[in-house]
Amino acid sequence: MSNLPMEVVTMLGETIEKVVPTTIVLAVVFAVLSRFWACNPGKPWWHKRELVTDLVYWFFVPVFARVLRIGLLVLGAGVVFKIHDADELIAFYDNGHGPLAQLPLWLQALLFLVLSDFLLYWSHRVFHGGEFWKYHAVHHSSEDLEWISAARFHPVNLILGTIAADVILLMAGISPNVMIWVGPFTTFHSAFVHANLNWTLGPFRYVLATPVFHRWHHTPMEEGGNTNFAGTFPIWDLLFGTFRMPEGQLPLVYGKDEADMPGEIVGQLAFPFRH
Repeated sequence: MSNLPMEVVTMLGETIEKVVPTTIVLAVVFAVLSRFWACNPGKPWWHKRELVTDLVYWFFVPVFARVLRIGLLVLGAGVVFKIHDADELIAFYDNGHGPLAQLPLWLQALLFLVLSDFLLYWSHRVFHGGEFWKYHAVHHSSEDLEWISAARFHPVNLILGTIAADVILLMAGISPNVMIWVGPFTTFHSAFVHANLNWTLGPFRYVLATPVFHRWHHTPMEEGGNTNFAGTFPIWDLLFGTFRMPEGQLPLVYGKDEADMPGEIVGQLAFPFRH
């Protein structure tokens, strides 16, 4: 327990080492792409409102998610599998366990992507209703939707969404090694669907979520805010009747349903508890 602060600092350093070069690459890539294929022409991403807020989220979220994911996996191993020894924990999770761990790593990665996206589709829909919305409203509050907006999530939303899905699948036996493949893909794709691009990918719009697909989800509720819940595979929206991609139209306005949302991160984290 005495080494816990040092371990957290180490994870913080490791995460930042990965996030910084990734951020630079994404910043350059989407600056160039949006220069030629902008969905909503106007100011470049580095002039967006609340840029500092999004940058703080961009670095805070990976660290928070990693620490919570590990903590919940340790808790789960103790409660469900009665494993408490540190070395046994590492051995148990290192390469997965049970039948799923026997599958080729590429197949485990594919399963992880599909199953986590299915879980997140339904948790996303839950967050659009009742008392859960006030947490998810933080993500929808950006009026200048850009790739850097992808990480704007309240911790409660993260815990009951992405982190919960990851923990469930890793506890089910999928190897954490799939993150080597899945991690870079999800980081890029999340930034991609929030990017200011008019791309629909033509017929592949039904296979992979695109910027236009997801930007409709960030419009006011009466326009499309209660559609396109899938993060990666639009098949879930097609199956459950929530798909929206109007032919020949592009979304225009974002974040208007959260007009009373503070612009700085501290105010946004406190927002759900004040409502």
